[in-house]
Amino acid sequence: MGFVPLHPPRGLVRVAAMNTRTEAALPKPAVRTGGRPRLRVLGTAVTLIEPLRRQAQKDLGIDLDFIVLDGVSAQQRAALQPSSYDVWDQWFHNLDIVWSSGALQPIRVNRLENWSQLLREDLAIGVRALYGGPSDTPQESLYVQADLRLGGTPTDRIGVLPSVYNVDSFGYVPEALPRELAGAEESWGWVLDDRLRGKVALIADPSIGFADAAMAANALGLTRFGDVGRLSIDEIDELMRLLIRKKRAGHFAALWHSAEEARALMADGQVAIESMWSPTVSELRAGGFKLSYAQPREGYRAWHGCLGLSSHLRGQGLDVAYAFLNWWLSGWPGALMARQGYYFSLRSPVQPHLSPAEWAYWYLGEPAREDLMGPDGRMAVPAGSVRDGGAYWQRLSHVAVWNTTMPEHNYLVRRWGQFLAA
Repeated sequence: MGFVPLHPPRGLVRVAAMNTRTEAALPKPAVRTGGRPRLRVLGTAVTLIEPLRRQAQKDLGIDLDFIVLDGVSAQQRAALQPSSYDVWDQWFHNLDIVWSSGALQPIRVNRLENWSQLLREDLAIGVRALYGGPSDTPQESLYVQADLRLGGTPTDRIGVLPSVYNVDSFGYVPEALPRELAGAEESWGWVLDDRLRGKVALIADPSIGFADAAMAANALGLTRFGDVGRLSIDEIDELMRLLIRKKRAGHFAALWHSAEEARALMADGQVAIESMWSPTVSELRAGGFKLSYAQPREGYRAWHGCLGLSSHLRGQGLDVAYAFLNWWLSGWPGALMARQGYYFSLRSPVQPHLSPAEWAYWYLGEPAREDLMGPDGRMAVPAGSVRDGGAYWQRLSHVAVWNTTMPEHNYLVRRWGQFLAA
């Protein structure tokens, strides 16, 4: 495992001009409601869960609204309607588009508690992918440069605050595998294997679903992409032709937009293998569902979450937003995220909020010494279970590619739309 050296600022990804009429029609944010500050957080169900909202309200003495959308819709709203939210909570691979739209303001690191400690502990932001380029890592989009671009050279301002992160793969039902694959080394190639036709689901998000499909095609030898995070137009076309042929032949049973859809597809028996996230795996297993979460020989697809400040924030509203960001670093939120399988950018305050058994399972890769609860208080990990992929370092050292917004993102999205409509 290597760590990325610092490089010059990255280029910006351009987006369509803001729809000013829609923006002007939105209600202005209410700083206070009944004497209490109010904060609106836009993001996805990956992190915006009810236990987190309740605890933040209690600890900070604020009213907190979560605006929960799917990944594509959250990115679009973040970029085009900054006055409709105060804090944006999503992922680094969405940052280029949201930042270049002017929807976010820089975060001053001198207003963040334990910032220097976070940089020492969040080693994931510099982990190089096995099949991606150095510019894919979150560190290369972290700092605000003098020209207001984002880059890897440290400054006193950042575009977003690093938060949760993890490595993803696919889940599958072992009994549904063809005889030739049963007991074989797990591979991304299974996602496009003809022997599983009609039993496969992909995530509908173009940036994530495309990466899963690209790694699957590479694993089967159907393509030869050297940098999955930086495909050319010709390479995008090559993969899209393959995916459209597969779809028209009935290979994909579904394309899901939310973790809840993914859970339902697997639980109802509509699919036997699909792109999947850690909370879905835990939820299905807690319900007694027999499910394996792959450790692909090619490596994982990694992602890193982040929190950004809307460009409209000033005065007390901005103070409340900074208080929320610092609360995220306090330990309790990171422990809650650990219970659904996510690592946290500042680990040392997290450990005291986890039991020894929880820390040993989620971070150290040891067998669960007892039944472990999920964020909702229900059993998520039966005693004796071992985390797929092992300990923190084992999993982070096997990253195939980071979720990324590639230079040809706009073209990719158009082609992905054709795939969805095929």
